[in-house]
Amino acid sequence: MMNFFRIYVRALKMLGSEATLGWSLAAANVALALAQFAEPYLLGKIINTLVGAEAKRALPDWNELMQLLGAWVGFGLFTIVCGTLVALYADRLAHRRRHAVLTSYFERVLQLPLSYHGGTHSGRLMKVMLAGTDSLWWLWLGFFREHLAAFVFLLGLLPFTIFLNWRLALLLILLCVIFTALTALVLHKAESLQSSVERHYSELAERTSDALGNVALVQSFARVEAEVIGLKNVVAKLLGAQMPVLSWWAIAAVITRASTTLTVLAIYVVGIVLYIRGLTTIGDIVMFTGYAGLLVTRLEQVVGFANRLFLDAPRLKEFFEVYDTVPTVRDDHDAIDPGHVHGKIEFDKVSFSHDGVRPAVADLTFTVLPGETVALVGPTGAGKSTALALLYRVFDPQSGSVKIDGTDIRGFKLAGLRRNIGVVFQEVLLFNRTIAENLRIGNADATDQDLRAACKRAQALDFIDSKPDGMQASVGERGRALSGGERQRISIARALLKDPPILILDEATSALDATTEVKVQAALEEVMKGRTTFVIAHRLATVRNATRILVFEHGQIVESGSFDMLMKNNGTFAALAKAQFLAAGPMRSQIEELSESEADG
Repeated sequence: MMNFFRIYVRALKMLGSEATLGWSLAAANVALALAQFAEPYLLGKIINTLVGAEAKRALPDWNELMQLLGAWVGFGLFTIVCGTLVALYADRLAHRRRHAVLTSYFERVLQLPLSYHGGTHSGRLMKVMLAGTDSLWWLWLGFFREHLAAFVFLLGLLPFTIFLNWRLALLLILLCVIFTALTALVLHKAESLQSSVERHYSELAERTSDALGNVALVQSFARVEAEVIGLKNVVAKLLGAQMPVLSWWAIAAVITRASTTLTVLAIYVVGIVLYIRGLTTIGDIVMFTGYAGLLVTRLEQVVGFANRLFLDAPRLKEFFEVYDTVPTVRDDHDAIDPGHVHGKIEFDKVSFSHDGVRPAVADLTFTVLPGETVALVGPTGAGKSTALALLYRVFDPQSGSVKIDGTDIRGFKLAGLRRNIGVVFQEVLLFNRTIAENLRIGNADATDQDLRAACKRAQALDFIDSKPDGMQASVGERGRALSGGERQRISIARALLKDPPILILDEATSALDATTEVKVQAALEEVMKGRTTFVIAHRLATVRNATRILVFEHGQIVESGSFDMLMKNNGTFAALAKAQFLAAGPMRSQIEELSESEADG
């Protein structure tokens, strides 16, 4: 229960800028709860007045009756008007905060490092966002519409009824005790079961997202039936976990209804006995019957609240866990915007490990001057991509430092740092938007002429102009409406529009055919002039003219030098070239000539 209370309070604290309205609604709820005491009380007084007059065989005191009826009308009108305003503004508050928190969650998730996203399924993050904000919306709406008034009413009812008639009040207290014990029992029995239900919901979201995101794979391998069967199995497990929880709450609802019916019956039985003994009045019996009815209504609201909060608690807990995740890579409090950097890069004894056991890079030390082009080569898993990921702070080094223009990049604001670095990824990342929108990710202020110029330099203009909608053509989800080469050229044009002083090409031409690669390579070489450029590549064409080549092996630099120098050394790079980079024509001849000259020497 304490865990639920913390979640409830945490959710209310997220009202943020709406807190003032929230306090006003809370005060209105208290007033509504107190006003609800009036109706049964006034009804009891009216009954006593009529019964008293009948006993005296006289007319009732019309002045007293009119005062009681007038008070009843006044409280009734207040309840209607105040209840309408509370419902109206509670709805508006809940909807506004829901969308504000959803946006805030989305922003926070986007700022989490790639290492977090690598270990957390995007389908789960989407499910957590939607389920969490839905639960918060319901909680805020329910709190200001029903829950607060119900709790205030229950807290005020018992002392008030004890003051009126403690004998009849004991019956209401007994009902509350039974309800509290029942609710505690149900919560205890179903708590662990509901956590299992939420795990199955997350698995359902992840599996669905996986299948839809890889629909081409599903269809090409005839996996439709298998994926549907797999989803049905997840649903079966979910229902198997959910049914016991629902059964417990069904039992709670039945026992609650039964106990309230017995309580009303007991009020009549005990009330008649007390009336015969002169310890109560008919008006008091009617009054307590009215309070019992209100108590039943409020207890049912509390049962509904406890049930819903119990079901939502794991979702809210999961939501807050993601929402509260602190990025491992974030701005320091005194971080500065670097402006436009010159592009001098220094790695000083940089080491980093993904798992804390095996180093991805170890003791990297090298300097790159502005305008130089440095190629990183080596076998898969040698640490090339990790080294450059450290440059634009996907991770931070566990030891050593990375500097730009003599300043540790951890002293820069992340946005300012990344504005200075353009990345063309091996796996092209595109939004399901138009070509123009994807291009303007590189430069939001780019004109149509700028877009066309960048696309022309990236050899992309011809295929864009061949589309009926041109720049306004949609690229589809993850760019599926384009070929691999077309996606890569869009990615290169996007980097050109960004016009950064530092450029990273991670297998930038890997998806291109030979003819297009030659054209794009020429465009890239033109763009690389005057920039500090890092190239990760397995093809000799992309590293042949690099200022320097860094050869990686097991996370360390084992060789460094120009292409010709490394070939003459006949070391690791030469072995890689002969094994992986051999190309037809002049390049093959050049390698053979170098090998022969080394043998002659």
